[in-house]
Amino acid sequence: MKNNRIILSCLLATAIVFGSCTVYHDSQGNRIPPGQAKKMYGTKSAKPFAPGQQKKQH
Repeated sequence: MKNNRIILSCLLATAIVFGSCTVYHDSQGNRIPPGQAKKMYGTKSAKPFAPGQQKKQH
């Protein structure tokens, strides 16, 4: 009886630990390179399509 309680407690603790894990997905995984976007939209510069070249909006 005591052995069953220990096993049940371990299983419950394991389920709680693994059930509380959070997985974050990057929503920008399917982005095309800035140069390709420039060609698609026909602009002269790829700067508006590059994420590192965007000004921060405060």
